[in-house]
This record gives sequence, structure tokens and C-alpha cells, in this order.
Amino acid sequence: MNDLIDTRRFEEIKAAGELPSPKGIALSIARMSQRGDASLAELARLVQGDPALVGRLVRAANGSLASGARPVVALRDALAVLGMAAVRNLALGFSLISSSGEGLCRSFPYARFWTGSVIRAIAMQKILMRLRTAGVEESFSVGLLAGIGALGLASVFPAQYSRVLDEARGDPVALLDLERQAFAMSHVELSAAMLADWGMPRFFVAAVLRHEGALTLPADDGSREYGLTLALGLARAIETACMADDAGRTEAVDAAKALAARMEWVPEQVSALCEDVAADWKDWSAMLPVDAYALPNLSLSAEPEAPAPSQPPATFPSAANDAPAGDGLRVLVVDDDAATRLTLQTLLVRGGYRVATAEDGVRGMECALEFQPQIMVVDWVMPQMNGLELTRTLRQTRMGRSIYIIVLTSHEEDARLVEAFESGVDDYMVKPLRPRVLEARLRAAQRLVRMQRELETEREEIRRYAAELGVSNRRLQEVSMTDALTGFPNRRYAMERIAQEWAIAQRSNRSLSCMLIDVDHFRQINETYGRDVADQVLEQTARAIRACMRTQDVVCRTGGDEFLIICPDTDLQQALACAQRVGAGVAAVPVQAGRLRLKSSISVGVAERLPAMPDADALLTLADQALLAAKKAGRNCVRTAG
Repeated sequence: MNDLIDTRRFEEIKAAGELPSPKGIALSIARMSQRGDASLAELARLVQGDPALVGRLVRAANGSLASGARPVVALRDALAVLGMAAVRNLALGFSLISSSGEGLCRSFPYARFWTGSVIRAIAMQKILMRLRTAGVEESFSVGLLAGIGALGLASVFPAQYSRVLDEARGDPVALLDLERQAFAMSHVELSAAMLADWGMPRFFVAAVLRHEGALTLPADDGSREYGLTLALGLARAIETACMADDAGRTEAVDAAKALAARMEWVPEQVSALCEDVAADWKDWSAMLPVDAYALPNLSLSAEPEAPAPSQPPATFPSAANDAPAGDGLRVLVVDDDAATRLTLQTLLVRGGYRVATAEDGVRGMECALEFQPQIMVVDWVMPQMNGLELTRTLRQTRMGRSIYIIVLTSHEEDARLVEAFESGVDDYMVKPLRPRVLEARLRAAQRLVRMQRELETEREEIRRYAAELGVSNRRLQEVSMTDALTGFPNRRYAMERIAQEWAIAQRSNRSLSCMLIDVDHFRQINETYGRDVADQVLEQTARAIRACMRTQDVVCRTGGDEFLIICPDTDLQQALACAQRVGAGVAAVPVQAGRLRLKSSISVGVAERLPAMPDADALLTLADQALLAAKKAGRNCVRTAG
């Protein structure tokens, strides 16, 4: 990172204020990912605590799968598909969306920023899927966080950055110059630095650093960084086109076309990409706390010219969403004879099919991967790769297993037909072609495609019901692990959690401390004023404790007026300082119970994990001894054992 980013300036900005950072479960995932021995089972147990995150990770995993792959339903399968690093970054992004939906920077468009980021994330994932390159599992989080530096500047320098935004007036080039003048670092550079600091792979960091100037890059150097930079630049152009007004949209569409051309994509491919982004956006916008922005219809393809009678039409129409069964199905014709291709295409287009053509088996394979047909009509005898070789190759791919393949042959010998069916062919037609026979063969193919659709619909319903059931079960589990009065986790959760933190601390030789808290004179309050007043004392004391805790600390109510605070990565001195802050915070806020105004205080016992301790119970015992010492010392104080 040192040769890409001014790390010294980055560290200065980090020290100047609070950059966006993970919280809650996302923070725990980030800490877990830093361990070399963390398992997917541990990760699954942690992620299960957030049903919303489970749904988002499953959605992200399905988005990174190749076409035709078995959909992911279970959480563990999603984690296996994505990997630890991608899960960490996705959890980070989702955490930031939830925690940074608003802020103090007056001119920063928080809601619009996250809406655009999600659109860019979807586009980046779709692009890398089409490129079939490495890093697909990380692609969504890269797209989501590629502009995080802007949020960082808004968070650390809210007033100053608001003035910069006002002066830039929406000009991206002017904005970069003004940012460097004001902060000695642009939002692009800060984005790259933050992603590098969070452990994002170097080639993605380099792409983030250069993607806003993707159109000005020199000629292709053949590197992974170059390809990823163009991909991220295209994703950003699509985001801009979706979010801009009419005038700005035209410029963004032109930029998308230019970037696509440098990637050797035809406009139809980019149009298909935009359609896929719009389709996925509906699901993602419903799952995340972002504005449900209505995406415009982006048409990046020019009107196609009618082909000359002697020429076959274009071979790469867009793979858009399926039309109703029997109308608009995608058919790929592969034949080395131009006249046959033209004849078949004419008949198929008249029948309402979407048609692509290829002149040999090798080109047919490439076109199939791009066009993703539902039906293929393939000539048996072709140069380079014949029809049966093409069929066998396709059947080895997940996408190719679901294609209905009809082979064209001049012979009907039993041995040849047996060979064809054993190669994976679904049906055959004897040359010369007869339109009525072709129509009958296609009707059979339609029935199979329709059955596949119905099966997929049923599977989707099952997945939806399973997800809803999973959410309900998680809610029931959360209720069983939550104290109803304070909203804190209860004793059951506390015991499980401290055992987990103990195991982590022991394996990694990290610090672990805990605090036991008693509300002073609680029994007297209960006896004097009654249960209602006592409950209000507990509620308001809990709020005061929560306000004083750090993000990584876990606060639980273990019973009555007793609270347990688990402090990972915290030594005794740090825990004592935290306990003193909590005690002062509780004492500073009087409890209002109707007309009563009561002073509240707490006694705190603090203990740190010691190498000689056999288990977490020993740590709790030591903290309990410290709490007893605090009570003996007159209450309203903090003590350690020994």
C-alpha cells in the first residue's frame, strides 16, 4: 500500500476523528477474520445472531454463483461460497449502511450515497461474473465500499467537507482538486487507504484508486489491476447513469459505452448488464436501509440495422429476462453453413424466439456462455469442434446441463443416433429441414423449459419459506436470550458469550476482562417505592451503562440488579478506566420515576483473565470477589480482587 497511498496522511486522518468503522457483529467478524485458525462453523455461529445479515449474505452468495449453479439456501453454504474475507467485507459494508445513514456534514447526501453504492456493488458483481475472473466473491463489497472515502471525509471533517462539496457544485474533477487542497488527500485516495487498512486485496485497492479515471488509462497492459479498474469504472458509470438527471445521464451512458468498448463488449452486452442490475436492485433495495430509488431504463445499444439477405444477423443479442413460456425463448443456432443459419434464424424469429448464431463449435461454445440459451440447434458435422463434441463440453458445465439441445444430421442410422444421445443430445432432426417438424421439436423443448421454470419457481418458494422460518426461529431465539426489561442479553447469553470470548482469548493469547455490577441499595428502593419504581431505576441505569460502553463491549443483565460486562481485547487497566467511566456516568444522571427524583449509583468489580485460570468461571469468580470488596468499601466505587 505504501507505494500507492500516502500512509502518513491516512494515519493523520484516522487520528483526527472517527472514520467509519464496523460495529456489533461486523466488528466481531472482523476480529475473528484476523485469526488464522477461525473456522466457518465459528463464523456461522456468530453470523446467526443477525437474521438480516444472514439473508444478505445468502443473497450475495447466490449473486456470485455461475449461471445454472444450485442456489444457496443455508447459511453455511453461503459462507463457504463467499469465504471469510468476503463475509468480513460484506458485513462491514452492511454495518456501515445501518450506522451511517445520516451525519453532521450538511451538504453530504447520505441516503443518496448509499443508494448509489449498492447500485455500483450490484453492477460490479454482474460485471465480474460476465468476465469470469477471480475475485467474484469480493466484487460486491468492493463496489459497495469503493467510495467510502467520501463518507470518511464527511465523518471526520463535517463542516469543512460541506464547504468543499458546496464549492465543487457536483463537478467530480473540481471535487478531487478541492479535497486535496483542503485535506491533502482526495476521497478516492482515502477510499483505497481504508480498504487496504481493512485487509482488501491489493489488486482491488489499486482498482479503487484508479477507477474514477478509468477512461484516461493508457492502453491495456494485460494486468489484473487494469481489467478490474475498467470493470469498477464501468460499474461507477452505470451507478452515475442511474442516479443522474437527464443531462448527466447522457454523459454517464457515453462513459459506460466507452469503457465497455475498451473491454471489447458490444452495446447489447452492456444493455443486458443494466437489465440484470435493475432486476437485482429490487431485491437489494428491499433488504437494505437505502432509498428504494426507481432506476431509469438505460438503453445503451443502438437500433440494430436490418441484415442484408446474404448476411446472418448479429450473433450476440442480450440475454434479458425470460419472456413467457413459448414466446421469447433464447435459441442458439450453430452451423457452419451460412444458408442454413439464415433459414433457421428466419423461422425462429418469425416464431417469436430470440436468436443468436455461430459458425462453428468453438464460436458456439463462446456464444453459449455469453448468450445463455435455453435451446440450441447444432449441426453434427462442423470444423474445429463438431456438434457432439460441443454438446459433451457444454454438459460438463452447470449452465450447459439445462440447455435443450437438438442436433442436425444427414443420417438416421441407429448407431449414430445412439452416439448422439449418449453425448447428451436431447433430440435430433434430419436434413433437409422441414418447418413443421422443427416447430414440433421446439414445442417439445418449450414444454421442458416450462417445467424447469415451474420447478425453479417452486424451489424459490421453498427458499422463501425457509428464509422466513429461519427469521422466525432467530427471533424466538433472540427473545429467549434477551432481558425484556432492559433489552440487554440475559444470563443464558452472557454465560455462552463469555465462554466464547475466553476460548478466543486463550487461543490467541489476547487480553480479556469483565465487570460485575450491582445497583446500590436496590433492595431498599424496591421495598420503599415498589416494583414499578425499581424497574424504572433498572431501565434508566441500563441506559446510562449503555451510553458509557465501547462498541466492542458486551453488556448483559444476569439477574435482579446484577449486570455483567464482557470486555474483549482489554487489559485490567483499560477495564478499570472503563468501569470508572461507567460508574461516573450512572451517578451523574438522576433517576426520574414519576415525581420521584432518585440518585443512583453502582458498585463494580473488575477482573482480568490470568494465565493460570482454568476457565471463564474462574474469571467470573475473581470479578465477584472484586464486587464484594466494592460493597464492603462503601459502595459507589470500583474495585479489583486481591
